[in-house]
Amino acid sequence: MNMRLSYGMGFILLFIPCSLLVAFTHYPALKALLNSFWNNGSSFRPSRFVGLDNYETLLEDDKLMQVLINSFIYAIGTVPLAIALAIGMALLVNSKLPATGLMRLSFFLPTMLPMVAVANIWLFFYAPGIGLASQLLNAVGLPSINFLGSTDTSLVSMMVVAVWKEAGLFMIFYLAALQSIPTNLKDAARLEGAGSVRIFFTVVMPLLRPTTIFVAVNALINAFRLVDHIVVMTRGGPSNSSSLLLYYIYEVTFGFRDFAYGATLTVLMVVILGILAAFQFWVLDRKAHYQ
Repeated sequence: MNMRLSYGMGFILLFIPCSLLVAFTHYPALKALLNSFWNNGSSFRPSRFVGLDNYETLLEDDKLMQVLINSFIYAIGTVPLAIALAIGMALLVNSKLPATGLMRLSFFLPTMLPMVAVANIWLFFYAPGIGLASQLLNAVGLPSINFLGSTDTSLVSMMVVAVWKEAGLFMIFYLAALQSIPTNLKDAARLEGAGSVRIFFTVVMPLLRPTTIFVAVNALINAFRLVDHIVVMTRGGPSNSSSLLLYYIYEVTFGFRDFAYGATLTVLMVVILGILAAFQFWVLDRKAHYQ
Protein backbone atom coordinates (compact mmCIF):
# COMPACT_ATOMS: atom_id res chain seq x y z
CA MET A 1 0.00 0.00 0.00
CA ASN A 2 2.80 2.36 0.91
CA MET A 3 4.57 1.51 -2.34
CA ARG A 4 1.45 2.33 -4.36
CA LEU A 5 1.06 5.58 -2.43
CA SER A 6 4.68 6.48 -3.19
CA TYR A 7 4.21 5.78 -6.90
CA GLY A 8 1.00 7.82 -6.90
CA MET A 9 2.66 10.76 -5.17
CA GLY A 10 5.60 10.56 -7.57
CA PHE A 11 3.23 10.57 -10.54
CA ILE A 12 1.42 13.64 -9.19
CA LEU A 13 4.69 15.49 -8.58
CA LEU A 14 5.78 14.74 -12.15
CA PHE A 15 2.39 15.42 -13.72
CA ILE A 16 2.07 18.98 -12.40
CA PRO A 17 5.37 20.40 -13.77
CA CYS A 18 5.05 18.41 -17.00
CA SER A 19 1.54 19.79 -17.51
CA LEU A 20 2.81 23.35 -16.98
CA LEU A 21 5.70 22.70 -19.38
CA VAL A 22 3.34 21.43 -22.07
CA ALA A 23 0.79 24.20 -21.50
CA PHE A 24 3.18 27.13 -21.49
CA THR A 25 6.07 25.90 -23.66
CA HIS A 26 5.30 23.02 -26.01
CA TYR A 27 1.72 23.97 -26.90
CA PRO A 28 2.53 27.64 -27.70
CA ALA A 29 5.49 26.54 -29.82
CA LEU A 30 3.33 24.05 -31.73
CA LYS A 31 0.56 26.64 -32.09
CA ALA A 32 3.03 29.17 -33.48
CA LEU A 33 4.29 26.58 -35.98
CA LEU A 34 0.72 25.88 -37.18
CA ASN A 35 -0.19 29.59 -37.35
CA SER A 36 2.87 30.28 -39.48
CA PHE A 37 1.22 28.40 -42.37
CA TRP A 38 -1.87 30.65 -42.35
CA ASN A 39 -2.33 34.29 -43.23
CA ASN A 40 -3.44 37.05 -40.88
CA GLY A 41 -7.23 36.86 -40.51
CA SER A 42 -9.72 39.30 -39.02
CA SER A 43 -13.36 39.39 -37.92
CA PHE A 44 -14.36 40.25 -41.51
CA ARG A 45 -11.96 37.92 -43.30
CA PRO A 46 -11.10 34.51 -41.87
CA SER A 47 -7.51 33.35 -42.13
CA ARG A 48 -6.64 30.90 -44.88
CA PHE A 49 -3.87 28.40 -45.45
CA VAL A 50 -0.97 29.98 -47.35
CA GLY A 51 1.70 27.29 -47.01
CA LEU A 52 5.23 28.67 -47.02
CA ASP A 53 4.31 32.23 -48.02
CA ASN A 54 5.18 33.62 -44.60
CA TYR A 55 8.57 31.93 -44.74
CA GLU A 56 9.20 33.44 -48.16
CA THR A 57 8.48 36.82 -46.58
CA LEU A 58 11.27 36.14 -44.09
CA LEU A 59 13.78 35.96 -46.93
CA GLU A 60 12.57 39.30 -48.32
CA ASP A 61 12.44 41.15 -45.00
CA ASP A 62 15.39 43.57 -44.96
CA LYS A 63 14.58 44.73 -41.44
CA LEU A 64 14.71 41.13 -40.21
CA MET A 65 18.22 40.74 -41.59
CA GLN A 66 19.36 43.80 -39.66
CA VAL A 67 17.61 42.53 -36.51
CA LEU A 68 19.33 39.14 -36.84
CA ILE A 69 22.72 40.80 -37.28
CA ASN A 70 22.03 42.94 -34.20
CA SER A 71 20.99 39.85 -32.22
CA PHE A 72 24.11 37.88 -33.12
CA ILE A 73 26.38 40.85 -32.36
CA TYR A 74 24.55 41.29 -29.06
CA ALA A 75 24.94 37.59 -28.18
CA ILE A 76 28.61 37.43 -29.19
CA GLY A 77 29.35 40.57 -27.21
CA THR A 78 27.41 39.81 -24.02
CA VAL A 79 27.68 36.05 -23.45
CA PRO A 80 31.50 35.66 -23.28
CA LEU A 81 31.91 38.94 -21.40
CA ALA A 82 29.24 38.07 -18.82
CA ILE A 83 30.79 34.63 -18.29
CA ALA A 84 34.32 36.01 -17.92
CA LEU A 85 33.14 38.70 -15.51
CA ALA A 86 31.11 36.16 -13.51
CA ILE A 87 34.13 33.86 -13.15
CA GLY A 88 36.29 36.78 -12.04
CA MET A 89 33.76 37.90 -9.45
CA ALA A 90 33.29 34.32 -8.21
CA LEU A 91 37.04 33.93 -7.74
CA LEU A 92 37.14 37.23 -5.89
CA VAL A 93 34.31 36.46 -3.45
CA ASN A 94 35.60 32.91 -2.96
CA SER A 95 38.96 34.21 -1.77
CA LYS A 96 40.02 35.04 1.77
CA LEU A 97 39.80 38.78 1.27
CA PRO A 98 37.94 40.81 3.91
CA ALA A 99 34.29 41.82 3.38
CA THR A 100 33.58 39.06 0.86
CA GLY A 101 29.98 38.93 2.11
CA LEU A 102 29.49 42.59 1.22
CA MET A 103 31.08 41.99 -2.19
CA ARG A 104 28.70 39.09 -2.88
CA LEU A 105 25.73 41.31 -2.06
CA SER A 106 27.05 44.14 -4.21
CA PHE A 107 27.71 41.88 -7.20
CA PHE A 108 24.32 40.15 -6.91
CA LEU A 109 22.28 43.31 -6.28
CA PRO A 110 21.72 44.20 -9.98
CA THR A 111 20.18 40.76 -10.54
CA MET A 112 17.55 41.39 -7.87
CA LEU A 113 16.38 44.63 -9.49
CA PRO A 114 13.39 44.44 -11.89
CA MET A 115 14.21 44.74 -15.58
CA VAL A 116 12.23 47.97 -16.00
CA ALA A 117 13.90 49.53 -12.95
CA VAL A 118 17.33 48.66 -14.35
CA ALA A 119 16.41 50.23 -17.68
CA ASN A 120 15.28 53.46 -16.00
CA ILE A 121 18.45 53.62 -13.90
CA TRP A 122 20.60 53.37 -17.01
CA LEU A 123 18.43 55.91 -18.82
CA PHE A 124 19.60 58.49 -16.28
CA PHE A 125 23.16 57.22 -16.59
CA TYR A 126 23.13 57.56 -20.39
CA ALA A 127 21.23 60.88 -20.50
CA PRO A 128 23.18 63.18 -22.86
CA GLY A 129 24.70 66.21 -21.19
CA ILE A 130 23.37 65.56 -17.67
CA GLY A 131 23.88 61.81 -17.19
CA LEU A 132 26.71 60.29 -15.17
CA ALA A 133 28.39 58.98 -18.33
CA SER A 134 28.47 62.48 -19.84
CA GLN A 135 29.72 63.96 -16.57
CA LEU A 136 32.59 61.46 -16.49
CA LEU A 137 33.50 62.22 -20.09
CA ASN A 138 33.43 65.96 -19.43
CA ALA A 139 35.61 65.48 -16.35
CA VAL A 140 38.43 64.10 -18.51
CA GLY A 141 37.93 66.71 -21.22
CA LEU A 142 35.90 64.61 -23.68
CA PRO A 143 32.61 65.73 -25.27
CA SER A 144 29.29 64.22 -24.27
CA ILE A 145 27.93 61.29 -26.27
CA ASN A 146 24.29 60.49 -26.94
CA PHE A 147 24.75 56.80 -26.17
CA LEU A 148 21.17 55.73 -26.88
CA GLY A 149 20.53 58.20 -29.69
CA SER A 150 23.40 57.21 -31.97
CA THR A 151 23.42 54.24 -34.33
CA ASP A 152 27.08 53.64 -33.45
CA THR A 153 26.61 53.31 -29.69
CA SER A 154 22.99 52.30 -29.00
CA LEU A 155 23.52 48.53 -29.29
CA VAL A 156 26.79 48.61 -27.33
CA SER A 157 25.06 50.61 -24.61
CA MET A 158 22.35 47.94 -24.33
CA MET A 159 25.05 45.26 -24.13
CA VAL A 160 26.69 47.01 -21.18
CA VAL A 161 23.38 47.05 -19.31
CA ALA A 162 22.82 43.33 -19.95
CA VAL A 163 26.29 42.33 -18.75
CA TRP A 164 25.94 44.50 -15.64
CA LYS A 165 22.65 42.84 -14.73
CA GLU A 166 23.39 39.21 -15.60
CA ALA A 167 26.99 38.75 -14.40
CA GLY A 168 25.94 38.71 -10.75
CA LEU A 169 23.50 35.86 -11.31
CA PHE A 170 26.07 33.79 -13.18
CA MET A 171 28.56 34.50 -10.38
CA ILE A 172 26.37 32.53 -7.97
CA PHE A 173 26.58 29.41 -10.15
CA TYR A 174 30.33 29.70 -10.51
CA LEU A 175 30.76 30.34 -6.80
CA ALA A 176 28.87 27.13 -6.01
CA ALA A 177 31.01 25.25 -8.54
CA LEU A 178 34.25 26.64 -7.10
CA GLN A 179 33.27 25.63 -3.58
CA SER A 180 32.53 22.07 -4.74
CA ILE A 181 36.02 21.53 -6.22
CA PRO A 182 38.04 19.23 -3.91
CA THR A 183 40.94 21.06 -2.32
CA ASN A 184 43.19 18.00 -2.61
CA LEU A 185 43.35 18.49 -6.38
CA LYS A 186 44.78 21.97 -5.94
CA ASP A 187 47.12 20.77 -3.21
CA ALA A 188 48.42 18.00 -5.46
CA ALA A 189 49.07 20.53 -8.24
CA ARG A 190 50.96 22.78 -5.82
CA LEU A 191 53.14 19.85 -4.75
CA GLU A 192 54.04 19.40 -8.41
CA GLY A 193 55.20 23.01 -8.53
CA ALA A 194 52.21 24.55 -10.32
CA GLY A 195 51.49 28.21 -9.66
CA SER A 196 48.11 29.82 -9.08
CA VAL A 197 47.58 30.70 -12.75
CA ARG A 198 48.42 27.21 -13.98
CA ILE A 199 46.21 25.62 -11.30
CA PHE A 200 43.32 27.76 -12.45
CA PHE A 201 43.66 26.85 -16.13
CA THR A 202 44.59 23.17 -15.74
CA VAL A 203 42.56 22.18 -12.66
CA VAL A 204 39.81 24.68 -11.95
CA MET A 205 38.64 25.61 -15.46
CA PRO A 206 38.14 21.99 -16.67
CA LEU A 207 35.99 21.32 -13.58
CA LEU A 208 33.98 24.49 -14.29
CA ARG A 209 33.02 23.40 -17.81
CA PRO A 210 29.67 21.78 -16.81
CA THR A 211 28.72 25.05 -15.12
CA THR A 212 29.93 26.98 -18.14
CA ILE A 213 27.67 24.92 -20.41
CA PHE A 214 24.67 25.68 -18.22
CA VAL A 215 25.51 29.37 -17.93
CA ALA A 216 26.32 29.78 -21.62
CA VAL A 217 23.01 28.26 -22.75
CA ASN A 218 21.05 30.45 -20.33
CA ALA A 219 23.03 33.55 -21.32
CA LEU A 220 22.37 32.82 -24.98
CA ILE A 221 18.65 32.44 -24.38
CA ASN A 222 18.63 35.69 -22.39
CA ALA A 223 20.42 37.45 -25.25
CA PHE A 224 17.68 36.51 -27.71
CA ARG A 225 14.72 37.11 -25.41
CA LEU A 226 15.57 40.66 -24.36
CA VAL A 227 12.62 43.00 -24.82
CA ASP A 228 12.06 44.97 -21.57
CA HIS A 229 15.18 47.12 -21.80
CA ILE A 230 14.57 47.90 -25.47
CA VAL A 231 10.97 48.99 -24.86
CA VAL A 232 12.03 51.36 -22.08
CA MET A 233 15.35 52.65 -23.42
CA THR A 234 15.40 52.77 -27.23
CA ARG A 235 12.30 51.10 -28.76
CA GLY A 236 14.68 49.56 -31.28
CA GLY A 237 16.04 52.87 -32.51
CA PRO A 238 17.64 54.82 -33.85
CA SER A 239 17.08 53.34 -37.32
CA ASN A 240 16.60 49.83 -35.85
CA SER A 241 20.21 49.83 -34.65
CA SER A 242 19.24 48.36 -31.25
CA SER A 243 16.29 46.21 -32.33
CA LEU A 244 16.67 42.53 -31.39
CA LEU A 245 14.71 39.49 -32.53
CA LEU A 246 12.22 39.17 -29.68
CA TYR A 247 11.51 42.90 -29.73
CA TYR A 248 10.87 42.66 -33.48
CA ILE A 249 8.46 39.78 -32.82
CA TYR A 250 6.73 41.90 -30.18
CA GLU A 251 6.57 44.86 -32.58
CA VAL A 252 5.17 42.82 -35.47
CA THR A 253 2.66 40.87 -33.37
CA PHE A 254 1.31 43.55 -31.03
CA GLY A 255 2.29 46.74 -32.83
CA PHE A 256 1.38 45.83 -36.41
CA ARG A 257 -1.16 43.14 -35.33
CA ASP A 258 0.31 40.70 -37.85
CA PHE A 259 -0.10 37.53 -35.83
CA ALA A 260 0.72 35.14 -38.67
CA TYR A 261 4.07 36.73 -39.45
CA GLY A 262 4.75 37.08 -35.72
CA ALA A 263 4.23 33.31 -35.38
CA THR A 264 6.63 32.74 -38.27
CA LEU A 265 9.27 34.90 -36.58
CA THR A 266 8.71 32.95 -33.35
CA VAL A 267 9.39 29.68 -35.16
CA LEU A 268 12.57 31.20 -36.58
CA MET A 269 13.73 32.23 -33.11
CA VAL A 270 13.04 28.76 -31.66
CA VAL A 271 15.00 27.13 -34.48
CA ILE A 272 17.94 29.52 -34.04
CA LEU A 273 18.06 28.97 -30.28
CA GLY A 274 17.81 25.19 -30.74
CA ILE A 275 20.70 25.14 -33.21
CA LEU A 276 22.90 27.39 -31.06
CA ALA A 277 22.15 25.44 -27.87
CA ALA A 278 22.90 22.12 -29.61
CA PHE A 279 26.17 23.57 -30.94
CA GLN A 280 27.16 24.76 -27.47
CA PHE A 281 26.49 21.34 -25.97
CA TRP A 282 28.37 19.62 -28.79
CA VAL A 283 31.44 21.85 -28.46
CA LEU A 284 31.60 22.26 -24.69
CA ASP A 285 30.18 18.99 -23.44
CA ARG A 286 32.85 16.93 -25.19
CA LYS A 287 35.52 18.52 -23.00
CA ALA A 288 33.48 18.75 -19.80
CA HIS A 289 34.77 16.98 -16.71
CA TYR A 290 32.05 15.75 -14.38
CA GLN A 291 32.69 14.73 -10.81
